[in-house]
Amino acid sequence: MAHTHSHDHGGHDHDGAGHVHGSTDKKRVLVAACLTAGFMVAEALGGLFTGSLALLADAGHMLADAIALGLAWYAFHLAGRPATGQLTYGFGRVKTLVAYTNGIAIFVIALWIVYEAWRRLQMPAPVLGGPMLAVAILGLLVNIASFLVLHGGDRESLNMRGAILHVLGDLLGSAAAIVAALVILATGWTPIDPILSVLVSLLILSTAWSLMRAAAHVLLEGVPPSLDRDLIASDLAVTVKGVREVHHMHIWSIDGSSNMATLHACLDEGVDAHQAVSTIKKRLASEHGISHATVEPEFGQCADEGDDHDHGHDAAPHHDHHH
Repeated sequence: MAHTHSHDHGGHDHDGAGHVHGSTDKKRVLVAACLTAGFMVAEALGGLFTGSLALLADAGHMLADAIALGLAWYAFHLAGRPATGQLTYGFGRVKTLVAYTNGIAIFVIALWIVYEAWRRLQMPAPVLGGPMLAVAILGLLVNIASFLVLHGGDRESLNMRGAILHVLGDLLGSAAAIVAALVILATGWTPIDPILSVLVSLLILSTAWSLMRAAAHVLLEGVPPSLDRDLIASDLAVTVKGVREVHHMHIWSIDGSSNMATLHACLDEGVDAHQAVSTIKKRLASEHGISHATVEPEFGQCADEGDDHDHGHDAAPHHDHHH
């Protein structure tokens, strides 16, 4: 059931800090993308020259990561655009879509490495330990530099978390390649190369899964993990004078960092509706981190009473606000 008001949520940004974070995060991601892409070519050539799967696996990660970081940069670029008549929330959610896509890309690459490693274990191939070690150490240094550049960014941003996750995967890949090269130089035992590349893939798969789950939660407009809808509804009823009950409440996030809500506030007779709505909005912003709220005040019967709504627990779409 739609609600009776047409607020343009996209028109106002309540989070000045978000702009600062967004522009510095955008620069950080671009620097990391250039570092990753530049070294990925060197590592792929090194992997082919030395015959090392660990290096090729890491180069594969770095290729995906260079693309992913480029997409992450573009998502930040788009998110800075103002809202339009058609996209009233602006482009903020592009970052979440990119984070979800990144997760899928990591999955595909990790599965390819596992398959390739299994083939290598069936038919071991010779590996040049010395050159492999040199390339892996260089790779580690480049990945550490990228990680440090990204690490100072906004940790709340799903897009930034996706970017950091990619570089972390590369860092682990380079570390594994160094260990594999040292073992091969010391003992000549080449199966260590595919074995370590599989271990890295498994580590990356688990972190990619958690990123995808977080991004999917935002895309499905779930209540942000840090908030409890029922507790917030009770809090408003208890703390805001004249509010008898809060129902039809929806809380969601556009991009994993800015939270929004719609709700019906059932008021006592004689209460100043404007004052009550204003107090509810202030309470939501100051106590619960909800930057934009659309509040429908009611006296007596709920305007949606005739419908099959479970008060306060309905799952109506929250932002087609027009009946």
